Amino acid sequence: MDFELPGDDDPRRQAVRAWLADHPAPTGRQLAEAGFVAPHWPKPWGLDADPIHQLVIDEELRRSGIGRPVNPIGIGWAGPTILHAGTDEQKDRYLMPILAGEEMWCQLFSEPGAGSDLAGLGTRAVRDGDTYVVNGQKIWTSLGHVSKFGILIARTNPDAPKHKGVSYFICPMDTPGIEVRPIVEMTGVHTFNEVFFTDVRIPAQNLVGDENEGWTLAKVTLGNERVSLSGEGALWGRGPTAGDLLDVVKSGGGCDDPLLRQRLAALYIEAEVLRLIRLRTVTAKVQGRQPGPEASVRKALADEHGQHIMGLAKDLAGAAGMLNDVGPMGAAAGEWAFGYLFAPALTIGGGTSEVQRNIIAERVLGLPHDLDAEVGKTWAESRRPA
Repeated sequence: MDFELPGDDDPRRQAVRAWLADHPAPTGRQLAEAGFVAPHWPKPWGLDADPIHQLVIDEELRRSGIGRPVNPIGIGWAGPTILHAGTDEQKDRYLMPILAGEEMWCQLFSEPGAGSDLAGLGTRAVRDGDTYVVNGQKIWTSLGHVSKFGILIARTNPDAPKHKGVSYFICPMDTPGIEVRPIVEMTGVHTFNEVFFTDVRIPAQNLVGDENEGWTLAKVTLGNERVSLSGEGALWGRGPTAGDLLDVVKSGGGCDDPLLRQRLAALYIEAEVLRLIRLRTVTAKVQGRQPGPEASVRKALADEHGQHIMGLAKDLAGAAGMLNDVGPMGAAAGEWAFGYLFAPALTIGGGTSEVQRNIIAERVLGLPHDLDAEVGKTWAESRRPA
């Protein structure tokens, strides 16, 4: 990794420190208007910041103990897609409230019959004058019960090929005909939801990009999703890290069991590999290159890493780990107990590990898109008479 972060005398760092001195407890709106929430976005929503500038801002916010607004789907997925293909009116209306965390967003993509095969979705949107009438069902909609808007893909041309005839919409979640039903997890809470659409009318002005060309935008969203879900925290970029678990073990006097010690070492190695992959992504940006399928590599590794963190935390608690109020090495349970129960979802949500590996196989290794079809073709050719 061939870059060094600027020192204390760098004018960009000094500018951030001066702003924070004037705003010691900034609101989400103030952070957004300063360009500190998504500094790589173009002005006026960001600062057109290069990756090094972004890292400087991140460091200074952490040093001051200031967190960015919480709006994961809005900031991480919806916002970049609207920025990429939205109209000027859509950008002016939605982007700043997204960055400020004032309007929560959800993603209306997966369906009961179209999860990993997302392009096989069946939800329909039929143009009727100045509106689209939507009927269908979505599932695994994170934060759907608290969101003001959703990004929705629906089929607008059922006669087109599978990856065509899909359109991308901004969907107000309080529109008549939308029903949100919670999916209660074994954690005891609910993040996911089922969403039903019955004759839901969405204004035509809420179409993002061109009609029937929404699959291209869906791929933009999914690419941002995989980066967003592969951060350092164990739970899709949030929550405790491998370093946090190692700190708990150190503070508890260490670990004498040789098998657990080996698992701790392996966990540290995984965390270092992921850290270097993240730095490789930054380096690619600094050098003007696109990381390509690295987003899928990061997510495939990070999901399993998160499960390893939470599983080892529970094992370190011993028999007491079967209780909800005991964490590793006698620490308070808190997010550890929740994380252990939530961890099975990591390799499913946001694109299963199998889907990520298919992407890697096709785009990195050059393997055929449909292996079964290729095998069948080869077999059929071998059966032809000479």
